Amino acid sequence: MSSILRRLVDEAAAGRRLTPAEGRDLIGCDELPVLAAGADAVCRRKHPEPYRTYNVDRNINYTNVCVGRCRFCAFSCTADAPQGYVLSTDDLFAKIDETLALGGDQILLQGGLHPTLTLPWYEELLRAIRQRYPQLNIHGFGPPEIEHIAEVSNCPTLEVLQRLRAAGLGSLPGGGAEILVDRVRREISPHKARTDRWLDICRQWHGLGGRGSATMMFGHVETPADRVEHLERIRQLQDETGGFTAFIPWTFQPGNTQLSHLPKHGAFDYLRTLAVCRLYLDNFDNIQASWVTQGLAVGLLALRFGANDMGSVMIEENVVAAAGTRFRADEAEIRRAIELAGYRPRRRDVFYRLRDESR
Repeated sequence: MSSILRRLVDEAAAGRRLTPAEGRDLIGCDELPVLAAGADAVCRRKHPEPYRTYNVDRNINYTNVCVGRCRFCAFSCTADAPQGYVLSTDDLFAKIDETLALGGDQILLQGGLHPTLTLPWYEELLRAIRQRYPQLNIHGFGPPEIEHIAEVSNCPTLEVLQRLRAAGLGSLPGGGAEILVDRVRREISPHKARTDRWLDICRQWHGLGGRGSATMMFGHVETPADRVEHLERIRQLQDETGGFTAFIPWTFQPGNTQLSHLPKHGAFDYLRTLAVCRLYLDNFDNIQASWVTQGLAVGLLALRFGANDMGSVMIEENVVAAAGTRFRADEAEIRRAIELAGYRPRRRDVFYRLRDESR
């Protein structure tokens, strides 16, 4: 590694903001120990406490019917497919009851872009959940879903967000970001929200006082420079609104998708990119490890490559599993992984408020 790149890592670790050109230099760096040291220094500066966090929640896919036809998805189906479904209220409540029994206090509610479900259907769903489970946070409907609901319902996205928030939506997940470069989006998700639209829906939500996460799915048709452009657009919006609670990068899982011919990106590229994310996103407090795509062993390593959070125990996960990647862990295993990384485990909620007693 050149002395120039080492200097970039050291300066970013000390708090200097990297430029896009410098980010492009680092994203191709193969010196993993140097990147890890720099990213870990940033993480320790932002989180000097002796613990690392996780949460307990459940991904509930209320429908798998989708008109998006994304080339990277192995989960969705068309409206006339025999395996298509929309969850009944009773089935949804049963999943929530099990989540609460296992210590969860949140659900991640996401589905396909259903061709006929309109805004009143979503409002009724949220009100039913809120009435029965007032203590539960509903983390739901990423920006592409918001755009689709607006189109099907013939109303502006801001109105959709306002009405969903009034009905009980608690926070907005960063799903559907993939890579925020339109050239890439046209190739892998041609029928889904473009970059500026994705960002603007997050901006509108933040303007209403809402909080939410940001994500990046990498390791498909994008270039290293595209990853940095994605980080730059996310960083700019965070400068503007401060509405993102966390950033979650993960690797594309090609199995059973239209992109199955692409090689799966493993631990090296994941950890390198994670470290660069931590060095680049100086205005994000929290970065999550992606043990769901990489496994617990790599997940605990991620806590030394810039991540301060292990993400969710994830009682249920269907989308990554449909691509053939099936890592599972219960709460005890997540806590043990954090301990093996040298930290005390603490449980938190989606807003990163601690929800357990210090031990």
